Amino acid sequence: MQLTIRATGENAKMVSYLLAKNPNNIYERNQKGHLVRMFYSKFNDEELEATIFVTPDPLEMLQNKSNSYDITHYINDREFAVSSIFCSFIRSALGTALNGQPKEEYSEWVGHRFPLALEFGPVSSSLSDKQLEELFKPMGYEVAISRPEIHYSFDLKEKSSARTLILTGHQTLQNALRHLFVLIPVIDNYKHYFIDEKEIDKLERYGEGWLEEHPLRELIYRQALRFKEIYSLVEKPATDELIEEPVKKARLNDMRYEKIIETANRLKPKSVVDFGSGEGKLAVQLGFMDGIQELLAVEPSQSETLKAIRRFEKAKEQAGFVEPETLWGSLFYYDERLKGKDLIILCEVIEHIDAERLLKAFDTILHAYVPESLIITTPNREYNELYDMEDHFRHDDHRFEWTRKEFQDWCSEQNHQGHYELEFSGIGEEQELQGQPTQMCVFKRKVNQL
Repeated sequence: MQLTIRATGENAKMVSYLLAKNPNNIYERNQKGHLVRMFYSKFNDEELEATIFVTPDPLEMLQNKSNSYDITHYINDREFAVSSIFCSFIRSALGTALNGQPKEEYSEWVGHRFPLALEFGPVSSSLSDKQLEELFKPMGYEVAISRPEIHYSFDLKEKSSARTLILTGHQTLQNALRHLFVLIPVIDNYKHYFIDEKEIDKLERYGEGWLEEHPLRELIYRQALRFKEIYSLVEKPATDELIEEPVKKARLNDMRYEKIIETANRLKPKSVVDFGSGEGKLAVQLGFMDGIQELLAVEPSQSETLKAIRRFEKAKEQAGFVEPETLWGSLFYYDERLKGKDLIILCEVIEHIDAERLLKAFDTILHAYVPESLIITTPNREYNELYDMEDHFRHDDHRFEWTRKEFQDWCSEQNHQGHYELEFSGIGEEQELQGQPTQMCVFKRKVNQL
């Protein structure tokens, strides 16, 4: 993860005094086990280029943590993408420029607008290219976004989902850095630190003079503060107009769970396996279904399982709840305890697995576990154009997303022995051309088929 600052034109080298870093030396500091370096690749009267980058220590991030057995850090890019973590690592190194407090003889340059170019990446975000541009353009930047070409030995994708952003415009160095320190965490899909009311103070301090008038102000606050309890503390802009309260639309995730529960009720299972159960939101609803005698919540992440256990403890206080049994597990490891169940559910799971590895996992499900029924949900890629994200996936951990035909063809191929009847449907608001945002397939074992 790195940030490069370029300044051109007369007095460009004054940026080095605002950064308070000697161009003749490499700046190097150890930030809680992670190495932060900064160096100048160009430095003269009319051109300056300084790069700050972080070499993270992923093991240090896990030391002395309660979730040290959580395996998800092996399969995500958190430690290597420009994110809220990156901002926390470089804040100390850029503190002089960020706070506008160089040596007194250079203080007059704090308010000087330089021709700047800011390049940072890799960026891993669920926001589309258009949304990223709309975050930075209101401050006067031109935005260029690029993706590296990639070459696999198998047919997967031609371009990386990671992006590099280059912002160019006339800005003071302090304002440019403040823009980044507010908006990089907004781009980030989640924050690594605890968020409370102090986050509002930081937003207002770094956002002074530009954030209040930003056309995406509400999105920025919502993404930065994350939790409605914190976001609700932000004073909304006053208005003289009476605005009618909009009708609250159902969330796609809620509709997905509702459809799965409706389908499961129709199948009348006594034993259910929720694969990739996460923090237990679906499993809780399954626990209230009539006729359920055994419910297994299978999840590889220890931290998510702990959240699920707390959720189950609260649900136990209500009558008629069958408490799920939590199991550490993965689609890649056979578990005798999952064999012969009435229903296995994979809710938004398969797209997180490399397509070539998914074949082996499904062979285990259909021919080793042999459930009476199987429910699968996954995103419908055709719907992505309505989210203005045709060129990338809905989540940065998705390995693929299929069209409706691709999904139906794939499910049919897995059922090549014909032991199951297949039923396809969609979930969410339907569009004539794009279908529905989520697609679902139900495998139902034929009578006398083993």
